[in-house]
Amino acid sequence: MKQDRNVRKENWKKKPAAGKQGRSLDDKFEEWVGEKQVKKAGKSSEQKTDQKEAWSRARKKDGKDADQKSARDFACGKVEKFGKADGKSVQKSFGKSARKDTMNFGKKSEPKRGFGDSPKSGKLQSAAEEKKAPKKKGLCPVAHRCGGCQYLDMPYAEQLQMKQSQMQKLLGNYCKVHGIKGMDDPFHYRNKVHAVFGYRKGEAISGVYEEKTHNIVPVETCMIEDQKADEIIGTIRGMLKSFKIRTYDEDTGYGLLRHVLVRRGFTSGQIMVVLVTASPVFPSKNNFVKALRQKHPEITTIVQNINNRGTSMVLGDKEHVLFGKGYIEDELCGCKFRISPKSFYQVNPVQTEYLYGKAIELAGLTGNERVLDAYCGIGTIGIIAASKAKEVIGVELNADAVRDAVQNAKCNEVKNIRFYCNDATEFMMQMAESGDTVDVVLMDPPRAGSTEAFIKAVAAVKAKTVIYVSCGPDTLARDLGVFKKMGYQAEGAWPVDMFPETGHCEVICCLERKV
Repeated sequence: MKQDRNVRKENWKKKPAAGKQGRSLDDKFEEWVGEKQVKKAGKSSEQKTDQKEAWSRARKKDGKDADQKSARDFACGKVEKFGKADGKSVQKSFGKSARKDTMNFGKKSEPKRGFGDSPKSGKLQSAAEEKKAPKKKGLCPVAHRCGGCQYLDMPYAEQLQMKQSQMQKLLGNYCKVHGIKGMDDPFHYRNKVHAVFGYRKGEAISGVYEEKTHNIVPVETCMIEDQKADEIIGTIRGMLKSFKIRTYDEDTGYGLLRHVLVRRGFTSGQIMVVLVTASPVFPSKNNFVKALRQKHPEITTIVQNINNRGTSMVLGDKEHVLFGKGYIEDELCGCKFRISPKSFYQVNPVQTEYLYGKAIELAGLTGNERVLDAYCGIGTIGIIAASKAKEVIGVELNADAVRDAVQNAKCNEVKNIRFYCNDATEFMMQMAESGDTVDVVLMDPPRAGSTEAFIKAVAAVKAKTVIYVSCGPDTLARDLGVFKKMGYQAEGAWPVDMFPETGHCEVICCLERKV
């Protein structure tokens, strides 16, 4: 073998007598990977021989004629897996970086990798090797079908960095974006859990709808949902057969149980179970409730909600309390709140403490301000702010939420707050027409954001400060443009990670009216 290499060495020093037809695949490959450039740089023949010996050793180690196969693939244009199939992209891939790799062949240096590349083979891993490589097991077996936890298998620090970057891109043109507030424990934070019920292969299943469909994805446990709530839903699913209760079929309209909703008070520990049925007739409901309470004595109240509509809405209009008071209570920022089945209440209580505290801090209340809490829901942020303001007005369109808000104010002995069941835009325009003004507007709209009419109404009541709590930063960016036209300047944005493991983020934005 040594003699063969010496012969090749002697032949290498001689100029080839024939043209390109007489060259070996080794010669062609060296030309393709930029060997001519090396020759111009003044490489000695001894260095070239060492390089060829390295290629020979590599071939023996990796398999017979491995480099010739790579050369043939390259010559035939089989480069789709490495980039674009145009000449420029291919040459770029096999330029300096490829030559550098051949110089280090045989050494134990590892090539630099891009995101998603195999740690063993770098960017040039073959399709066969990719198939053989075992896939990393995710934290949730149905995450790819559910679609709810887009970032579940991403390290939490990277999630926060990504969200911070997204907020900067969306809001950076309007104001300074401060650092995002993350969680110490980003799992099992949701205090509200909803499960849809159905049948598969003769067995009752429960879970979530597959993203953008009404196909049910069975879920036993969820990494972001309250664990006790998941346990209760599993118990209900197991009881259906013995009580001969059929789950609802959307296609045929046959069956009784459609959904189960579980809400848990983070501070109080109280638990509400809502059984959503297609009919008010619930056979053996008393025995069913008794059996469920025996298995879970921690349940505080059980409510039957009737939804016989053929829509995607979870809850219907009618309710029957089967056990308990029909609501639960919880504590937030030192105030108690009553939560009924339809009430809006933030799903992440740990982050909500910070969210509302920061919002009220940014409002700069001194005790002399008139505050309007638009989209007030059950009155959470308005009641919390009342102790620092002269007067608070809460406006909410949902009548059930307004009833809860009034009770919450009484429960907390807050006397400087009033609630109105009305559309916030119309209410503010009526105030403006009668000459009334407010100092601060607190707004926490749905993910769709606010409207141009609402923002004009805010300007009409001459609010000096607006605290915008948004769960849809993209719509917040849109609304900030309208606020700017109305004479308001965004002073800063404070992202809060209310929804870890997902692509959603909450943001508090403070706006000031410029005279």
